[in-house]
Amino acid sequence: MNTATTTHRVKDRSSISHIEPSFGLKKPAAGAALMLILMMMITTASRPAQAQTETVLYNFTGGSSGANPSAGLTSDGRGNFYGTTFYGGGYGEYGTVFEMSPNGSGGWNETVLYNFCPQQAGYNSCADGAAPAANVIFDKQGNLYGTAAYGGAYGWGVVFELSPAGANWTETVLHSFTGGADGGHPLNGLIIDPAGNLYGATDSVFELSPLSGGWTEQVIYTASSSNLSGLTMDVAGNIFGGSGNPNEPTPSTLFELSPNGSGGWNSTVIHNFTGSPSDGSGAQGTPVLDQAGNVYGTTSAGGTYNDGTVYKLIPGKNGQWTEQILRSFYGGKTGTTPLTGVVLDAAGNLYGTTTVGTKKSGGTVYELVAPVGKHKNYKEKVLWSFDGTDGTAPSGLILDGVGNLYGTTYGGGSDVYYGVVFEVTP
Repeated sequence: MNTATTTHRVKDRSSISHIEPSFGLKKPAAGAALMLILMMMITTASRPAQAQTETVLYNFTGGSSGANPSAGLTSDGRGNFYGTTFYGGGYGEYGTVFEMSPNGSGGWNETVLYNFCPQQAGYNSCADGAAPAANVIFDKQGNLYGTAAYGGAYGWGVVFELSPAGANWTETVLHSFTGGADGGHPLNGLIIDPAGNLYGATDSVFELSPLSGGWTEQVIYTASSSNLSGLTMDVAGNIFGGSGNPNEPTPSTLFELSPNGSGGWNSTVIHNFTGSPSDGSGAQGTPVLDQAGNVYGTTSAGGTYNDGTVYKLIPGKNGQWTEQILRSFYGGKTGTTPLTGVVLDAAGNLYGTTTVGTKKSGGTVYELVAPVGKHKNYKEKVLWSFDGTDGTAPSGLILDGVGNLYGTTYGGGSDVYYGVVFEVTP
């Protein structure tokens, strides 16, 4: 465990210098999922007529404003959103944590809360971390927690905390990954339990617990595949996650971790994905749960056309689970390759994104309308197709209380390289 603290004052953003991102592995090699996003970025076309509306709330410009957000947003419950950018920032290209807040006139302001790597030492040598690829979360005291894919004491990435201190935010590295048993290069966000313990995934699932003013880390699960999804936790404290990459020979799984009552964890694989044509493959999207304990998620491949699926797992007796494939993607205007999970509304409808749309689209936002009455199947609606000018390669979504959806795109916008924050109003 390595702990370091850095205080950062946000610089004047009036002097923004453009940067030209390099998409090769000399920049952080952030895994197959991010590289797929990068390859799909730059597409433009005319937009089909749609009943929904999409609004670009902010266009990233590179430089000190940040560039290329590769994860979704987090709400503070007061109308503000928080996120990360993989590149950009006040120190060149090491990434940021940012806040989006309404400006009172119908628009939005972006404020960079933290710029990674003040020492500008190169990704592996950034003591405070570099290249954050995941969302951030809040604790009850208003502190933010997240991961950065590179940097730290050993160059394998970090778990960090941002604490508000007046007009500034102070960053503390809670754990530096070693690339050994604890894995490295974290691409997923964190979850937090009521006691303040943090959980996340690299090559393994780890737990970080506050202890005597510091933090202690332990690995609580290692899957058969090194590609793990983000995690979710139910009200009983059980953790669910997925594993698998469709390009690897190891099978994709969905697993459950349950506290054993003695400070440890019991692991159970609740589903083995068998791949196309009858099942998904590559369970990389973060799963979610409904109030009945059903688990929903996405696979990036598999399904009838091997273009990805949305699945539902239903708990039964004696620990048995039954899977339903709610949607097999088939390309065209419906999109393909869902790399992120789904969100649910109060009526049971599901919302998500595809990284790729048609050849004329930079991905989609879709809705799966829940069955009503005698109908048994979910019905897909494409709520938005990105055309490049309004973003391309969307991340995961969050949903507000009146049904509006918010997210980011890795590329596109007013500058084709740098991405946007968007709102879709059904």
